[in-house]
Amino acid sequence: MRKAISESDWKDGFLFVGNQLALDFLNTRPVQNGEPSELLPDFSALLGWFQAADLLNSDKVGSLQRQWGGSANAMRTTEEMRQLREKLRKEIVAWEQSGSVQHSTLDELNKLMAEHPMRTRLRTNGESCSTELWFQPREPEDLFAPLAHSAATLFATVDHKRVRKCAQCVLHFYDTSKKGTRRWCSMQLCGNRLKVAAYAARRRQRHHK
Repeated sequence: MRKAISESDWKDGFLFVGNQLALDFLNTRPVQNGEPSELLPDFSALLGWFQAADLLNSDKVGSLQRQWGGSANAMRTTEEMRQLREKLRKEIVAWEQSGSVQHSTLDELNKLMAEHPMRTRLRTNGESCSTELWFQPREPEDLFAPLAHSAATLFATVDHKRVRKCAQCVLHFYDTSKKGTRRWCSMQLCGNRLKVAAYAARRRQRHHK
């Protein structure tokens, strides 16, 4: 991935090209200039990602930072989240090919969802009502709630044939295009390069005929 990339794919220093929360979480360790770049080095960065992903608002992030920032529990939770991210990366790469999920991954996600569940509440908008998922972080570990839920939802409801790693970089995405044949994470990041390469290849083929 090049260093100079489109701002439209970034939000507050994080990439959002996955079209699924679990995939955006995977993409917090991109490769830039040939080197892995850790976007979640500490608890403050983790809270920043939760805000960028619209999981927590700025007031809540500030409150949690004051309450837990610098604590051993917060540091341990951040490390455990990075470990979960890498486990999910391996599982999702295999799932993209096979469509099946290991029992150990199912057990771990079920355990996390049981210990840190998402909740449902009713909201009203004029005369209509709707439900929304939410979570209440009472301890740092409760931040696992939306991540475990999103990973479970990905495995349960998304067509694995439309989830893939970019052909040009390490980012994962869910292909929402009509044909479902997209090979790049985003047009700004890698799509243009692939199209230029394909055009050059076609010109070479015509030249050698």
